[in-house]
Amino acid sequence: MPAFTAAQLAERLGARVAGDPDLALTGFAPADSAKAGELTFAENESYFARADQSAASAVLVAGPFESGTGKTLIHVANARVAFAQVLPLFFPEPVHPPGAHPTAVVAASAEVDPTAHIGPHCVVGERAKIGPGCVLTAHDYVGDDCVLGEGCRLFPNVTLYARSVLGKRVRIHAGTVVGSDGFGYVFDAGAHRKVPQVGHVILHDDVELGANVTIDRAALGATVIGRGTKIDNLVQIAHNVSIGEHCIVVAQVGIAGSTKIGNYVTLAGQVGIAGHLRIADKVTIAAQSGVMNHIPEGQKWMGSPAQPDRVTKRQLLAIERLPELLRRVQELERRLGTEEKPV
Repeated sequence: MPAFTAAQLAERLGARVAGDPDLALTGFAPADSAKAGELTFAENESYFARADQSAASAVLVAGPFESGTGKTLIHVANARVAFAQVLPLFFPEPVHPPGAHPTAVVAASAEVDPTAHIGPHCVVGERAKIGPGCVLTAHDYVGDDCVLGEGCRLFPNVTLYARSVLGKRVRIHAGTVVGSDGFGYVFDAGAHRKVPQVGHVILHDDVELGANVTIDRAALGATVIGRGTKIDNLVQIAHNVSIGEHCIVVAQVGIAGSTKIGNYVTLAGQVGIAGHLRIADKVTIAAQSGVMNHIPEGQKWMGSPAQPDRVTKRQLLAIERLPELLRRVQELERRLGTEEKPV
């Protein structure tokens, strides 16, 4: 693991050092497991109290804290952002050599940049284009006419159906399938007739897909995931869905066909969204909500069926009061002599 002085880290972060600027730091760890020579971080007072009493030699900290144990402090504007910036320094990604593994199958018509890495048992289809610095780790399938922009990384067992388009720096984790058939059928003569799904999928720059995500290709046109959007594990995105830029989609979300989602939207875990809806910019939908209506910009919704969060919260509070209200009604009925007799 590489080592950095406190001053070197501060220079990279635009931070200020309080303590020994020449202190060598050889790792990064949480406060409860940090050892001498390692760096930890604290983003609030309680975190700092634990970090200052830990074995760590230095602390990334936001706020006017002072060490009571003589630790070197690296003062930053935002400790969590600095944490994300520093971690790659101590834990750099593995470097993959350029070229194709002998077991890889690469079509003669494919265009593979000489700096790309094609790992064991990968398949690259006809006319596919693999950009500079791309990494296909192992057992990845890239279908005919797919395009991968610069710096894309496919973890093991990723499948890209034909004509999938990836922008720059797209990361796709193990087991994910991009471009499978949309779930489109029409009832005809007593049976479900398949509607051919002839579109494709577009993932814009800096999109990241978690493990075992499925994104269906469009019936016509494209299913689109916007720039910078991050999608967690086990998410299902149906055909012709459009998701805007810098959205967060948490685990087990399901989005039905042709729904359009704006920019900076947050969908918490297990949210279900019906088809052909419009979710505007900067909307937040709480976990396990079932959305069946369009949602205007900037609103927070929750519940199933989902409603504006204030409405749902009032209903939940009313439900909590029901047992007491029923008891009071029964008492009033008893006093009035109108209580129903058991059959």
